[in-house]
Amino acid sequence: MTETSSHKLVLSHHLHKEIHGDNLIGRFNTIVAVQVTKIVGSMWCAYAFALLAIVSLPAAISSHDPIIIIAWIAQTFLQLVLLPIIIVGQNVQAAADDARAQSDHDTLISIHQLTSDVHRINEQQTVILEKLDKRTVKP
Repeated sequence: MTETSSHKLVLSHHLHKEIHGDNLIGRFNTIVAVQVTKIVGSMWCAYAFALLAIVSLPAAISSHDPIIIIAWIAQTFLQLVLLPIIIVGQNVQAAADDARAQSDHDTLISIHQLTSDVHRINEQQTVILEKLDKRTVKP
């Protein structure tokens, strides 16, 4: 039996060139995007953004205007702080997906190898049975 299929493991970082292309500008854009995402997608950035948002809290409260206070909560605090936290969560999920993909790939390669071995043994048994059948005297 000849092997014609390739067994390819595809992880999230393998798809970077699919987003911006594989040319010089595409690789540059991918590097910049990944680096910015790593920086913004960290809990340290979330803490820094929270501190930055807190700076404007006293001004929002002292305005005594519910619209300004709600706007501060929704537009300043939530958007600024949740962005990096969401990215961190997505990174955790992507890492789990990659680990699951690696495990599935390893399992499928093992199953493929086992199936190939069984098929090879079956072919050998068929040859032996055909030889035995030819040696058997038929009435």
